[in-house]
Amino acid sequence: MKTFKIKLAKALLIMAMCLFYQTSFAETEKYLINPGDILEISVWNEDALKREVRVLPDGTIGFPLTGTVSASGRSVEALKKELTEKLTEYIAEPVVNIAVKSAEGNAVYVTGQVKNPGKFIMTEPMNVMQILSLAGGLTPFAAENDIVILRKGSKDAAESIKFEYGDLEEGNSLSKNHLLKSGDVIVVP
Repeated sequence: MKTFKIKLAKALLIMAMCLFYQTSFAETEKYLINPGDILEISVWNEDALKREVRVLPDGTIGFPLTGTVSASGRSVEALKKELTEKLTEYIAEPVVNIAVKSAEGNAVYVTGQVKNPGKFIMTEPMNVMQILSLAGGLTPFAAENDIVILRKGSKDAAESIKFEYGDLEEGNSLSKNHLLKSGDVIVVP
């Protein structure tokens, strides 16, 4: 029982340290739209051009007068600019507003030897330790130093990132507590 309390205290300390070392999302990059996100799009003074749209699995959205537009992987500003350009053909000086109403597409997946495997929506930037804590932590059978993050790269290439939980549990290698990206899969053997 004493060993369990020590491990629990270490884990809580590590999680607290991870929160302090986490880089702010606003400082690193703008949010990129993902399939599954819900966007609220409106055009000022045009009531007929107000829609709530879900980004489709292929990364596109449909909007009146613009047709199908690619949204996934783009910032809200870039999408707003394209919609404004397309609407200029029909409306003089359109003022387009886009808000991410729900970031449901900004999800990661945890599988294997965790207490609660599944899909986790990131409503803020999160690192591996934070997601593992949301998954209920590792089971006693987990190979804690063989954890892998599977990340889809560009052009369907994928990469495998090794994550050694034991190092972070001891307070070492905090820089290896990777910030996660939408679509990452954490495999805990």
